[in-house]
Amino acid sequence: MAVILGINAFHAGAAAALVVDGEPIVAMPEERLNRVKYFAGFPALSIRRCLDIAGLEFSDIDAVAVGRDPSANRVAKVGFALRNLKDLRNLLKIRGARGALDDFKTLISSECDVDPAKLRFTSYNVEHHLAHTASAYFMSEWEHAAGFTLDGSGDFVTCLMSECDGPEIKPLHRVYVPHSMGSLYMMVCEFIGYTKYGDEGKVMGLAPLGKDTYRDTFDRMLRLRDTGFEIDLDFFMPFGSSQGMSINEKGEMVIHRHFSDRMIELFGEPREPYSDYTERDLDLAFGVQRVFEKGYMHLLNLLHERVPEERIAMSGGCTLNSVANGKLFDETPFRRTCIQPAAGDDGLALGSALYVSNSVLREGRRWVMRNSFLGPEFDESTIRRELDRAGLAYRRLEREVLLDEVAQHIADARVVGWFQGRMEWGPRALGNRSILAHPGHPDMKDILNARIKHREWFRPFAPSVLEERQGELFEHTHPSPFMLHVYKIKPEWRERLCTVNHVDNTGRLQTVSRDENPLYYDLIRAFEAKTGIPVVLNTSFNENEPIVCEPAEAIDCFKRTQMDVLAVGPFVCTKADA
Repeated sequence: MAVILGINAFHAGAAAALVVDGEPIVAMPEERLNRVKYFAGFPALSIRRCLDIAGLEFSDIDAVAVGRDPSANRVAKVGFALRNLKDLRNLLKIRGARGALDDFKTLISSECDVDPAKLRFTSYNVEHHLAHTASAYFMSEWEHAAGFTLDGSGDFVTCLMSECDGPEIKPLHRVYVPHSMGSLYMMVCEFIGYTKYGDEGKVMGLAPLGKDTYRDTFDRMLRLRDTGFEIDLDFFMPFGSSQGMSINEKGEMVIHRHFSDRMIELFGEPREPYSDYTERDLDLAFGVQRVFEKGYMHLLNLLHERVPEERIAMSGGCTLNSVANGKLFDETPFRRTCIQPAAGDDGLALGSALYVSNSVLREGRRWVMRNSFLGPEFDESTIRRELDRAGLAYRRLEREVLLDEVAQHIADARVVGWFQGRMEWGPRALGNRSILAHPGHPDMKDILNARIKHREWFRPFAPSVLEERQGELFEHTHPSPFMLHVYKIKPEWRERLCTVNHVDNTGRLQTVSRDENPLYYDLIRAFEAKTGIPVVLNTSFNENEPIVCEPAEAIDCFKRTQMDVLAVGPFVCTKADA
């Protein structure tokens, strides 16, 4: 059995993960430690923290895996370069930007300040989309499934369809750049003023406010084919004419212009960030979400023809589109999904390590992800020390008293910071690094945004629902433990869940089972006992920053915002006491 370190580096979502004897021990993105959102440098802090949590040294590492393989898809790369010689210089810059990953031992030695003589590991490059597929399939309980990945691009591929069988992931079909549904979505986001990396989720929330004004134009942008899809390149800056995205000196992703003058000719000048929305902007958001869903379902149906299974393992940044995920049960033959909670490129750290364990080393131990809690946790003495250092008054409560008191605070429309156990893996707060509130208080959305979150008015908040009650409240019963499906809320519950009911009567729910998170489950039960509502509003514990990781960060967020209550471990603080 082996100790395998997986990493994603020099692209958004730099992260590290440790798989020991076939089982993930810890996984975390660098942004939670250095506080730079979507950090795109090298995950030196995460690597060290992973080793510390596992009680291992650099000399214990047997293998290092990275979700990037420069030798993959070489024929497609060369063919594209020969057809676009004028852009060859920029294509080489894109390749060179991540060239440091070609020598793992030198890189880890320098970035982590470790004696190279202690590094005895073997290095493995795993093709980007294989690592994505592995991150989902090798966390499932299945021995056979369809595999599906979709994103902007990685190793020259934007979509991979595969058949997953035992320890094998068998690629069946690839879609190559420049044809990318991820790039199409990003281009429209950028045009309507969302110019930061990772803003696609905001546009997904904006889309229901628009109308289907531009159907014909979007159907020209994305053309469906028997082999997949093509995008109309007239709407884009030529691929290779710039680097598409780059990394600044802070390690932040910088998006270069994607849209061509054709967009301006058709729609006028792009929206300035933070300016008012026009009907055009809303209709463009609607259009890109609609055509994305159309392409998404087309690809899934093509995959089902090749792999006639009811089960599908999904990853890649585009599979974070929870609206599309919620509709696939109605529009495709698939009946069960397993979606990696870190479906973006941070998930490559875990995926590449799982691929090496299962498909390369054939360790023969399959791991099933029961929850997403793969990050660090903190003992009582550490939490108490940070509370004392911050000068906060606090009380230590036993478990049942803690649950009853916090549930009462939520029922009384107070905003609660909830910091418990191990940190979540992936971009969603799932009940351990969360801000909790009443899902049916008519003013709660405005309260949260005014006091803490400062988000756009249209963006929805998520409901966490007891797993066994999901079918009573929502129109679908397939569980969504990682908050990756959007379903319609049943009419009789829409007013009672008004704060988490989006304008189209949907909610991006998290189903909570007692096996996955006993403390959070019991808190929702306690809230239900007081209100009759088996749901709490759950949003990430942060204020325009990466989700908090350490107790000190949670305490600081509590102090600087108008949060009412902080429950950190067994300790409770209130602003009145403070």
